[in-house]
Amino acid sequence: MTTTTPSRGRRRAPSRMERAAGKAAALQRPRVVLALLLLLALVCVMLLDGYLRAEVGGDQRVRTGASSSDVPDDVLDGGPIVTFRGGQATTVSVPDKTIALTFDDGPNPTWTPQVLAILEKYDVPATFFLVGSMVSRYPSVVRDMVDQGHEVGIHTFTHVDLSYQSDARVRREMEQTQLALAGAAGITTTLFRAPYSSETDAIDNYSWPVYKKLGQDGYTSVFVDTDSDDWKRPGVTKIVQWATPKKNKGASVLFHDAGGERSQTIKALPEYIEKMRAKGYTFTTISGALDEQQGRQAPAGAAPGTGGSRLQAAHREATGAILYEGKALVAAVAVAEWAVPTLSVGLMVVGVAVMGRFGMMLLLARRHHRLRNRRRFSWGPEITRPVTVIVPAYNEKECIANTLDSLARSTHPIEIIVVDDGSTDGTSEIAREAALALGMTNVRVVRQENAGKPAALNNGVRSARHDIVVMMDGDTVFEPDTVRQLVQPFADPEVGAVAGNAKVGNRTTVIGAWQHIEYVMGFNLDRRMYDLLRCMPTIPGAIGAFRREAVLQVGGMSEDTLAEDTDITIAMHRDGWRVVYQEHARAWTEAPGSLKQLWSQRYRWSYGTMQALWKHRKSLTDKGPSGRFGRVGMPLVVLFQIVTPVFAPLIDVFTAYSMIFIDLKAALLAWLAVLGVQLVCAAYAFRLDREKYRYLLMMPLQQLAYRQMMYLVLIHSCVTALTGGRLRWQKLKRTGEVGTPAGAG
Repeated sequence: MTTTTPSRGRRRAPSRMERAAGKAAALQRPRVVLALLLLLALVCVMLLDGYLRAEVGGDQRVRTGASSSDVPDDVLDGGPIVTFRGGQATTVSVPDKTIALTFDDGPNPTWTPQVLAILEKYDVPATFFLVGSMVSRYPSVVRDMVDQGHEVGIHTFTHVDLSYQSDARVRREMEQTQLALAGAAGITTTLFRAPYSSETDAIDNYSWPVYKKLGQDGYTSVFVDTDSDDWKRPGVTKIVQWATPKKNKGASVLFHDAGGERSQTIKALPEYIEKMRAKGYTFTTISGALDEQQGRQAPAGAAPGTGGSRLQAAHREATGAILYEGKALVAAVAVAEWAVPTLSVGLMVVGVAVMGRFGMMLLLARRHHRLRNRRRFSWGPEITRPVTVIVPAYNEKECIANTLDSLARSTHPIEIIVVDDGSTDGTSEIAREAALALGMTNVRVVRQENAGKPAALNNGVRSARHDIVVMMDGDTVFEPDTVRQLVQPFADPEVGAVAGNAKVGNRTTVIGAWQHIEYVMGFNLDRRMYDLLRCMPTIPGAIGAFRREAVLQVGGMSEDTLAEDTDITIAMHRDGWRVVYQEHARAWTEAPGSLKQLWSQRYRWSYGTMQALWKHRKSLTDKGPSGRFGRVGMPLVVLFQIVTPVFAPLIDVFTAYSMIFIDLKAALLAWLAVLGVQLVCAAYAFRLDREKYRYLLMMPLQQLAYRQMMYLVLIHSCVTALTGGRLRWQKLKRTGEVGTPAGAG
């Protein structure tokens, strides 16, 4: 054993790289917060969209048959317009031979414009009782409605029966609709019609307190004299007949411009207007009927029977806070209206891609396993010459002795180079003592100033005496046959690098079990697929082998990215070397033991992968092997390691949303079906790796919790990439619990 670069006797000052790492770590906290805020924003957008569609907070209850003993008789027998001026309930009837034409449940982007066109053609004013959620979704229709001189009233925000709702919910339904009107058309209104209401004689003891309270707040409640029942779609003739008042009486007449298919209404409306005018009727708004009946002069430009006023008597111009809050509501709804359908389509595409990936992995993994495990399969003449094993180490005092102990059992001749990257915990001394205790004369400990993992690996490559170098992490242990298995593919002169089979050694905890499933199912199935497609994107840092000349030829390990293993692998592809996967070369590594450490590691991996892909983006237009990776490997990596992982967890979010607010059974069955497909893939992967199936019991919980964390990590990485952040090699806290390969099982 030899040692170079003696240690210093005093504590050194932090290096430039360490200071940079500290600054980078400080910069990450705002990005973590931003990632969480993005997720929160998505949830809020979904809830807002669900509220608009009555999925969130929807209430389909409709009260019927209740007593009206508490309702005054003069209200029950009075006209369709109920006011509470002076605190006293007063009813107003529509004057004889006058029609107050009203429409409920709009606006609708299909039917309301057609209704408005007919009304404009016949110069007929109308009163539209609008649902606030629809107003916020289709503000331009409301603006057109008001600009044409029509009157609008409130029909609640979510079309609920207010007799079932609390005072707070009633107030919220009204205020939110007023905000929507303010944002859409710059007005508020004093008119109100309750959903599921009809004539005044249908007011009961439950709804009457609601009308009184709203009356005290200044609202005029509007009911119906004559109902066209057009929602039943009985035919044009019956709609016209049912909407016609008896004995030339005036009437508040109800049609619908939304809430269903309204083609019969569109056909009946011109016929109805012509019929009523032929009978001598005039048309007005609810405010116009009030003014005429009470003998007052209507405001200028708002005369009954005409439709040219911008501001009807029931309208108030929205100003100040309500105007800006209304505009903010309409803007937020516009975002939700765009974002949720877009995400839904995106998730359908991602779902197809994920299912396609699973299918492709299963088929190619099966083919790979059969090909590499055939009795006659061989890479070529057996490799028996010595190779160099490089162990980069930074503060690995807990693990380095176990690593060397596992290498001492190697069945293949090796030299070992431990590159101590400026450790401050005595790693190099522990390595020397362990080598002496084990009687290992093939170990060299090389010390260097702290410069990062790529520099440590490059130092080892330059110091290597053999043409094949094996790279492993300082927290990893090899099986006795690992090195021999790992180097056999180099019998093929086209092979420049080999990826080994990295396994989680500390899998007794929940976090460890989750990562174990991920390593076996995701990483190793992926590598089988990429191997056959000849576009392996990453040789794991825990276990990989390279031709020394190939590493030097591509410039060694680069410090340009945080994922030096991905960077060097892509560089090997671009230089024309073949990269393969050797499933029988197993290494046992210590996975992060806490969520914080896991976040740190996966953040570095995902961000480093993005950096490496960007660095090698020119391969997309290259020719030869470089172009092959650029046009086959790079799209697969982007799709399967960035795009689908970012969006796949959202499937769980949408599923949870559907379970809570839409259809629990259907959503649960869909989620279980996807989970079943994943379990099949995982079980097959475990079979190929001869792993115990009991760990698959953790998979449902992994899908619920672990995947969400990986989503946040990727979002965090994307934010860092977009903001130009930079990280250094991050050191994880080790426990040394992965001692021997047998113990790791």
